[in-house]
Amino acid sequence: MINDNKSNVSQEATDENEQLPFDEAGQDKKECEAPVLSPDVSSKLMKLVNPETIEEPADESENEPAPPTGIRVFGACLCTFYTKNSFLVLLLLAILLAYAYPPLGATYLAPKVTATWIAVMIIFLLSGIKLKSEELSKSFQQLRFNLFVQVFNFFVVSSVVYGFSRLMLHLGALNRSLADGMVISASVPITVNMVLVLTTSANGDEAAAIFNAAFGNLTGVFLSPALILMYLGVSGNVALGNIFFKLGMRVVLPIAIGQIIHRYSPKIVDYIKTNKKQFSKVQEYCLIFIIYTVFCKTFSVERDTTAKDAFIMISFVLLLLTSMMILAWFGLKLCFPTQPKLRVMGLFGCTHKSVAMGVPLINAIYEDDPLVGFYTLPLLVWHPMQLVLGSFLAPRLSKFVKAEEERLNLNINEEEGQPSV
Repeated sequence: MINDNKSNVSQEATDENEQLPFDEAGQDKKECEAPVLSPDVSSKLMKLVNPETIEEPADESENEPAPPTGIRVFGACLCTFYTKNSFLVLLLLAILLAYAYPPLGATYLAPKVTATWIAVMIIFLLSGIKLKSEELSKSFQQLRFNLFVQVFNFFVVSSVVYGFSRLMLHLGALNRSLADGMVISASVPITVNMVLVLTTSANGDEAAAIFNAAFGNLTGVFLSPALILMYLGVSGNVALGNIFFKLGMRVVLPIAIGQIIHRYSPKIVDYIKTNKKQFSKVQEYCLIFIIYTVFCKTFSVERDTTAKDAFIMISFVLLLLTSMMILAWFGLKLCFPTQPKLRVMGLFGCTHKSVAMGVPLINAIYEDDPLVGFYTLPLLVWHPMQLVLGSFLAPRLSKFVKAEEERLNLNINEEEGQPSV
C-alpha cells in the first residue's frame, strides 16, 4: 500500500512537471521559444533587412517544364534511332540520293579522284594508325584457334558462297552481277569493331578478337583480291596489270604510313585516341561517300537487275550467313570443347565481313566497272544482318559461357576429388 501511494504521488508530480511552463533551469519556456512566423511575414522581414539579395520565390507553376508534345517525343525518338543506327540511315540516304540524280556522284564530284583515291586513302591511313600490330605477337600461343578462324573466314565461307551462287546462277534464280557480288563479299576479311564489341558483350575472348581482327585485315589486303580473282577471273572487267599497283598505292601505302605514325609519333596516336569518335565519323563519312559514288555510277547506266533480284539475293545472304554460323559453331565445339570463350569469339570471327575494308577494296578493283554497285550490294546486306544476329545471340552466349565454365570447373573438381566451390 505504501509503495502504491508513493508511485501515485510520483506519477502526479511527473504529470505536474510536464504541465509546468518552465524547464529544469526554472526559465519560462514560452520566453525561450522563438515565435513562429508565417512564410509571408518571414520573407517580408528578410527583405527589410537585405532587400538586394532576397528575391521573391518564383511561382512553382512557371518553373515546371512544359509537358512534351507529340512532335517533341517523335523528334527525340528519331534522334535516338539515328544515334544508334547512323551508318544504316546514311547508307539508305546515299543510295536514294544516288538513284534520284546519278550524274552528281558519277561525274560532277570527280569520283575517280575524290572517292577512289582520297576517301580510300583516308580510311586506310586512319586504320593503319589505330591498328595495334603489337597485339599480333601476344596471341600466337593460340595458333590452332587463330588458324581455324582465318581459314574458315577466308576460304570456307568464300568457297561455300561461290558454289551456292554458281548453282543459283545455273538455275536462273539469281542475277549474275549479284551472284558475283555475293562471292566478292564472302572474300573480304573480318570486321574489327563489330567483332570486338559483340565478343565483349557475349563474354568471349577479347584478346583473340583483337588478334584475329588485326591479322585478318592485314592479310586481307593481299588475300581478298587474290580470292576474288581466283573465283571470278577477269569476268568483271578487271585490269590485271594495274590492280596490284592501285591496291599498293591506295591501301598498302596508307596502312604502312599509319603504322609508322603509330610506332614513332605517340602524340598523334594520343590525339586520335582522345578524339576517337570524331575520327571514326570521318571514316564513316568517307565510306558513305564511296558507296554514294559507287551507286551513282551503277544507276547512271542501263542495268538488268530488278528489285525482285535484290530481294532474292537478300534472302540468300540470310540463308548463307545463318548456315555458316551454325557450321562454325559445331566446328568450334568439335575442335575446342573446353574453351567456351574462344568458341564465342570464333562464332563471330568465322562469319563476319568488313564493310570498311571490303567496299574500298571492291572500289579499287572494279573502279571502271559500271556494275560495281551490284558487286557491293551483297556486302552491304551481309553487314547489318551479322549485327542483328550477333546482337540477338550475345546475351544468350554470355549465359552459355557462364554455365559452361561452371560445368567445366565442376568436372575438374570431381576428377581431383575436391568439393566444388
